[in-house]
Amino acid sequence: MDSIFSLMSPEVFALCLAVAVFAGIIKGMVGFAMPMILVSGLGSIVGPELALAGLILPTLATNGWQALRQGPRAAWESMVRFRVFLIIGFVALVVSAQLVRVMPERLMLALIGVPITLFAVTQLMGKALVLPSASLKVEAAIGGFAGFIGGFSGVWGPPTVAYLTALDTPKKEQMRIQGVIYGLGAAALVGAHIASGVFSRETAPFSAALLIPAGIGMAVGLKVQDRVDQATFRKVTLVVLLVAGMNLVRRAVM
Repeated sequence: MDSIFSLMSPEVFALCLAVAVFAGIIKGMVGFAMPMILVSGLGSIVGPELALAGLILPTLATNGWQALRQGPRAAWESMVRFRVFLIIGFVALVVSAQLVRVMPERLMLALIGVPITLFAVTQLMGKALVLPSASLKVEAAIGGFAGFIGGFSGVWGPPTVAYLTALDTPKKEQMRIQGVIYGLGAAALVGAHIASGVFSRETAPFSAALLIPAGIGMAVGLKVQDRVDQATFRKVTLVVLLVAGMNLVRRAVM
């Protein structure tokens, strides 16, 4: 705990815990958005590099939970089906993770905020991409783009969700596939940012401290998902993401 308070005040740490709970709730309800909410919310009260370090362990744990809800066999089948997305995304993630140390802070904020904002706006306007069938070229391109963004920001949800939605993936399968894709991406992110120095002995305790509030939030979100119309909550999530993305863009500009 002393190592955490050397990075921030107790009041700021309490706010970080609250952000983790909220991110977990949204993750449980819609299956994605935890990294975006964490990097946006934490990035508003601590530095973007520390925010990126903080999201690593909660993202890894909650995606593992989501991926295995229907059992290991179903998770493996999802891995095989989307293997091209996963392989290309992994390579792009490892390469772009090394940009964190050399990229200017304002540029990093803009590169995170602009895609989040555009994704939220287009989805709220109903401008969803429709793909008649799976294409390996499209899958590779979107996987590479998602991995590239994820490497330096910890956020790879928007292009992934857009791709799965465009394929008209059934709800339960889409939730599981998201967990598999994000979980493997999160595992790759741990290794990538151990190498980049973002996830270190100094920052790991902060990330570990966010595990419990994120898990509590996700448990609540999963219960809500089972009882309430998910479409309504997805719209609310997109509004929150829009606000968060615009805040990051504001910080990048100002």
